Amino acid sequence: MKKNAVIIGYGGMGGWHADFLRRSDVVNLMGIYDIKPERCQLAESRGIHAYSSLEAVLSDPAVDFVTIATPNDMHKPLAIAAMKAGKHVVSEKPVTLSSGDLQEMFDAADKYHRVFTVHQNRRWDGEFLVMRDIYNSGELGQVYRIESRVHGSRGIPGDWRQEKEHGGGMIFDWGIHLIDQIMGIVKDRTLKKIFCHCDHITNELVDDGFQLDMFFEGDLVVRVEVGTSNFIGMPRFYMTGVNGSALIPDWCQPAKLVYCFNYTEKEVVPVVTAAGITKTMAPRDDKSITSKEIPQPAADVHDFYRNLVKAIDGIEPQIVTHHEMMVDVLIMEAAFESDRTGMPVEVNLKF
Repeated sequence: MKKNAVIIGYGGMGGWHADFLRRSDVVNLMGIYDIKPERCQLAESRGIHAYSSLEAVLSDPAVDFVTIATPNDMHKPLAIAAMKAGKHVVSEKPVTLSSGDLQEMFDAADKYHRVFTVHQNRRWDGEFLVMRDIYNSGELGQVYRIESRVHGSRGIPGDWRQEKEHGGGMIFDWGIHLIDQIMGIVKDRTLKKIFCHCDHITNELVDDGFQLDMFFEGDLVVRVEVGTSNFIGMPRFYMTGVNGSALIPDWCQPAKLVYCFNYTEKEVVPVVTAAGITKTMAPRDDKSITSKEIPQPAADVHDFYRNLVKAIDGIEPQIVTHHEMMVDVLIMEAAFESDRTGMPVEVNLKF
């Protein structure tokens, strides 16, 4: 049976959710609520009911769950109020701004017996799915380096995302996605240490980019990087192990894999450079390597809501678990602390 939903916050992501839910096979969109009258008017002009107040949403017995798509600092109070009113809750990412706040949200979910989760939609990105499959396949041998990057050149968004009090900045905006993806790939290892440096190229109040190094047991180092002042972007994903390497250059592109079957190649033709020669850095040829491409798998992000409905009905567990939500927030907290002190932060975290 379909569940009835209301979206709280009808901005960019709220509009995205509304478009999806209007076409949903498992959810009926009852309407939206936004504190800005012009956003409510826009929804009405698109044929979407706009509730007159938050109280009207929470007191409507027909509403099964709410999706919260407001500025980040409002996720906690709205989620707790909704669960108290008997509604299940989906929060946009990041679920909230601190582990202490998140625990209060978990406590409310337990107290009121509600499903509470966060919309980690980038778990359905093809880049993530194919790199996860490559890692789990073992084809590269023991993996010792992963790099995940999102680079742009348009600076930090000019809305509340550039304001610290509302939970702005790139760690909260894009970092949460990349952190969640990495932890979903490296489920077999424990994260032991974090070192992070934040950029303030266009904004002094919040980070407009960052470089986060994650040190896992087994000598695996992961670089997570977001930049908003990069006019030439680096590869979206890179992974290398003892037997080969994998690369995804950009969004929606296939993964290129190179495998080495003759590591100790004897006859190496040196590279002649302007100032000398090198055999060490000479490229390999088909005498010692083979390569292939793996297309990105098809995925339907609306499976998130299909799972939510089943979780509400008690048919299956929610995809994004409370434990995973807490791990993501603790990593972000450690990243901010490392940037503040200029020192690594010891952790002990695993999905």
